[in-house]
Amino acid sequence: MAFRDLTQTQNEAGSDVLAIPTVAAMIAVLFAGSTVLTPLYIVYKQQFGFSQITLTLIYAVYVVGNLGALLVFGSVSDVVGRRPAALAAMIVAVISAVVFLFAGNVASLDVARILSGLGIGVGAGTGTAWIAELLPEAGRSRASVIATSTNFLGLGFGALVSGLLAQYEPWPLRLVFIVYLATLAVVTIMVWRTRETVMKPGGLGKVSMRPRLSVPAQIRSRFVAPAVTGFGAMALVGFYAAVAPSILAQQLHEANHAVAGALFFELAMVAAISIVALARMGSSKAMLAALALMIPSAVLVVAAQMLASMALMIAATACCGVAAALGYRGGLQVVNEIAPRDRRAEVVSSFFICCFVGNALPVIGIGVVSTYASAVVASLAFAAMIIAFALVALAFGLGQRR
Repeated sequence: MAFRDLTQTQNEAGSDVLAIPTVAAMIAVLFAGSTVLTPLYIVYKQQFGFSQITLTLIYAVYVVGNLGALLVFGSVSDVVGRRPAALAAMIVAVISAVVFLFAGNVASLDVARILSGLGIGVGAGTGTAWIAELLPEAGRSRASVIATSTNFLGLGFGALVSGLLAQYEPWPLRLVFIVYLATLAVVTIMVWRTRETVMKPGGLGKVSMRPRLSVPAQIRSRFVAPAVTGFGAMALVGFYAAVAPSILAQQLHEANHAVAGALFFELAMVAAISIVALARMGSSKAMLAALALMIPSAVLVVAAQMLASMALMIAATACCGVAAALGYRGGLQVVNEIAPRDRRAEVVSSFFICCFVGNALPVIGIGVVSTYASAVVASLAFAAMIIAFALVALAFGLGQRR
């Protein structure tokens, strides 16, 4: 009997060794779906004949799916179980990829982007909780590091592979989604074979559809700094995911799709490495360091564009990667620390709303300004906004430390 129990324990331990990489792979492949379009925006723009405003709206509509997942389905995996929720997210991602594969107009791109955002929103939250439960009790603090680093890894590889296939292989708007669908199929099978960690999953009837979103009055002044930090960090990511390929083609005269994918890959890899390497940095220090880095990041982006310098663009990308990583991780940790225990989910959801708005709203603004003025003026406005927000958040953050 004792031997059988020991064997079962060893088998479960072995299963968990494979389970954590599987769930991490699920998070990565879901996020890869959001940046597959990054090198392809210019191709779609040429083939469908839409404007720069439409391009940025196609990017930003993805946030609708994110918000739907956060506000309506944020707690679904707590009720139905991690595996069913993860499989549902993967199925939504598959449907999104199929719509992209056969997209023939802007409306189909919008639908596919919304579905992609929905799948990512459900899968990311589910995966983070799943990893925490698969880790030993003493190591559960590593769950956020694993989840956020694989998040950026997926973003980076999605853009890089898409750029390479679009530049050097046939069917630039088709082949990448065929490859992506094959990857989703493999990871879905792996997820299906991963053990459940919710002991007594319930049915969908027990899922609450009531959005939970608020910031208690007693922490609102302390919430400003992490909220603005998250906004700024995701604004930098959105700038590179949606606008940078157009800047490369128009101002830096670099139309190679692989280069566009590689530039975002650099941002994501720097961010992922920064999250792991600086995991022990205190949350407040990480947040304040991110805010300070946002200022030179914004200046370097504009300088690279005005001087048509690829070297400056590469330096700006590295700086933005560190700022985005520290801003997202530090801001989230600060919010977790200041939130009352009984209202933590609501406060964290409010933080994510700020991140999603930061990821979408400035990008739309860039599209509008660049249509009626110029791309350089739009980037100057974006940089001014980032610097102003960073200074305000720094003032609040330093005030709270004192």
